[in-house]
Amino acid sequence: MTTHVDHKYSITIHSDDLAVVNCLRALSKYSQKTGNNNIPWGGTKDKDWNKRHHEVTFHFSDAAYRDGFVHELRRLLPEGLWRETDRDDADPATPVG
Repeated sequence: MTTHVDHKYSITIHSDDLAVVNCLRALSKYSQKTGNNNIPWGGTKDKDWNKRHHEVTFHFSDAAYRDGFVHELRRLLPEGLWRETDRDDADPATPVG
């Protein structure tokens, strides 16, 4: 099982559409093929999205899982509804209290 520190491959997405954010959460869970698939979407609650000016950050345990997430985003959701704002290979997830 993976822990938060293992989920260091992050991607930040901006979307003004909360329904899209809910889709992103589900796609991040789907894309994390092994380990704890709840960690990728931690810290993306509606209040977090509002507080961060409509941005949410997802954390994966492998760069390939993050790439798969982006692939699914492009396949399923029009890019006019979301945009990538940041990507980092050394940004471990932190437990949400």
